[in-house]
Amino acid sequence: MKRFTGSLAALATAATVLGAALPAEAAKAPKENPLVNVLTADDNKFDKNKFDFDIVTEAALAVVGAKPDSPVAVLADGSTRVTAFVPTDQAFRQLAKDLTGKNIKSEKKVFNTLVEAAGVDTIETVLLYHVVPGATLTSKKVLKSNNASVTTAQGGKVKVKIGKNHEGPVIRLVDRDRNDKDPRVILGALDLNKGNKQVAHGIDRVLRPIDL
Repeated sequence: MKRFTGSLAALATAATVLGAALPAEAAKAPKENPLVNVLTADDNKFDKNKFDFDIVTEAALAVVGAKPDSPVAVLADGSTRVTAFVPTDQAFRQLAKDLTGKNIKSEKKVFNTLVEAAGVDTIETVLLYHVVPGATLTSKKVLKSNNASVTTAQGGKVKVKIGKNHEGPVIRLVDRDRNDKDPRVILGALDLNKGNKQVAHGIDRVLRPIDL
């Protein structure tokens, strides 16, 4: 599948359309920074940093490029409350290995492999499983949510489990795949875009809406 170079423009257009539908009072309110600005802050280029979020960014842009009306476009509407759990590039590399049995080093190859194996519709479903709509869940709130289940934009639920180890709190997200390790929230990547209605937390594995 081709990379959609106009996808960022599509996200911006979606945000403009959504904003135009808001009441006049809301239009006058201070603008909130959308998550898309955080995700594309490093020009959303594939690189060798396995701890950033290039692959999930390219996945979101590809989905909206192919499907401009996708709910994924909410990430460009800063006026809408959203919490996203964003997998690192290493998390997607692990997913590609689980699906293909191969270690793929290049981020671009990981991205292309996942798109070819799953298709845009499935990628969209997986991304929406990482988004909690209508709520700004800061780390402070998450840490008080042991055993709570949150409903994702995909429609499925993710359970939050809070524990501790010698380094501090451990935030584990229980997904639908019972045979694989559960993703953990990365303590050094909490509260991305803090102070806005849309926040994100980095996670070390991709959440799975089905049992692979």
